[in-house]
Amino acid sequence: MVMDRRTFNTVLAAAVAAAASTKPALATPAAGLVRADNIVLAHGLFADGSCWTEVIARLQAAGMNATAVQNPLTTLPEAVLAVQRVLDRQDGPTVLVGHSFSGVLVTENGVHPKVSSLVYVAARAPDAGEDYTALAKTYPTPPASAGIVFDGEEGRLTREAFLRDFASDLPREKALVLHAVQQPFQKALLAGRTSNAAWRSKPSFYAVSADDRTINPDLQRFMAKRMGATTIEVKASHLSLISQPDAIAALILKAAGR
Repeated sequence: MVMDRRTFNTVLAAAVAAAASTKPALATPAAGLVRADNIVLAHGLFADGSCWTEVIARLQAAGMNATAVQNPLTTLPEAVLAVQRVLDRQDGPTVLVGHSFSGVLVTENGVHPKVSSLVYVAARAPDAGEDYTALAKTYPTPPASAGIVFDGEEGRLTREAFLRDFASDLPREKALVLHAVQQPFQKALLAGRTSNAAWRSKPSFYAVSADDRTINPDLQRFMAKRMGATTIEVKASHLSLISQPDAIAALILKAAGR
């Protein structure tokens, strides 16, 4: 088919206008991902909210509103409520992040209407009603388990296990400080099971710690694959949020649609 000059110019003008009105692909977040300005971070066993300090600094530098939950480590209902109170205070879409045990809280609290996406950092990610302990036993027992000691109902990691199996890639001086501020946990905390599996309905992201001696890395890979998470793997101990804060912050920002 041969076009005259007038027809050609009309087609060309329409094509240019269409191209000008089309946004670049990078300007739009991944399908189903809502842009969020708020980040809520929950810590796991043997730690407190200060373990997120390095990541928080990077998120704040990127203009994010970040809040660390002080997980009471007492019972699952009390820990869930602590996260819920912080989520209730957020003013819009929020990325919910959990490290270690607090992956359970992400799974349970992630159905909150303000939660837009979920991030698991070397974290538990049970299904609704699943016996996580039974699931974990299908993989080799991580070395840190042998370092947990109890005073009655209260558990903590010995200094040796904390340095060797929990924070092995941190400078010794820093690891000793973290050990000194670790919160003890109650046995009752580990008996609870989730009633929700938020990762079945919310965009999910997972950071696997390849050198983890607290949660088996293969178990982490299984949980990440099961939830269909966008997954990264870092060469880090269980405390990747401290030893690899750039990678963890970048994953959280990705979950926030940045």
